[in-house]
Amino acid sequence: MLEPVMHILKQKNIILASGSPRRKELVENIGLKISLCPSLFEENLDPKSFTTFSEFVEETALQKVLEVDDRLKNQSHKPDVVIGADTMVTLDGEMFGKPTTELSGRTHTVYTGVVVKSFDEIVKFTEKTNVVFGEIDDEQIRGYIATGEPMDKAGGYGIQGVGGTFVERVEGDYFTVVGLPLYRLCSVLYNMFKNHKYN
Repeated sequence: MLEPVMHILKQKNIILASGSPRRKELVENIGLKISLCPSLFEENLDPKSFTTFSEFVEETALQKVLEVDDRLKNQSHKPDVVIGADTMVTLDGEMFGKPTTELSGRTHTVYTGVVVKSFDEIVKFTEKTNVVFGEIDDEQIRGYIATGEPMDKAGGYGIQGVGGTFVERVEGDYFTVVGLPLYRLCSVLYNMFKNHKYN
């Protein structure tokens, strides 16, 4: 998808406002060279103060991008593109965090909000994916927690690792669950650079 603009993107200083090696790997796998710069934004927004989960993850992603962009803008090699993302898991319309048997045999929803900033242009979007877990018991959950994998993951599991063995099916973009919806991200980048307006 990005091939027509890849020659432009490869000349850009692209920053991922994240410390996530998973997100970095996703972007690098599509051929882009990026640098990680974890945001110092204190993620203390109250989800209940937003009308939708989409608004919450987009605003969190936006604040991450703005903080990183502001911090780096006076450097000699300032960013041309800053990408930020935030992921949350919901079950029965509520935020969900820890791995428990509550997910067993049920469908939960993963929201990933993404913000792409290039110069004065800011594009925000959210992707939503339903994930259906198979039946799991307490012993399986304890075993999974003992691996250490779920400790830094939205929803308490990593679909791209051992946690993926609990997933019966995914309805939507798999990469939304990993933490960066690639199709939409590439669409945004393509549309930003297809007219060479930042070349």
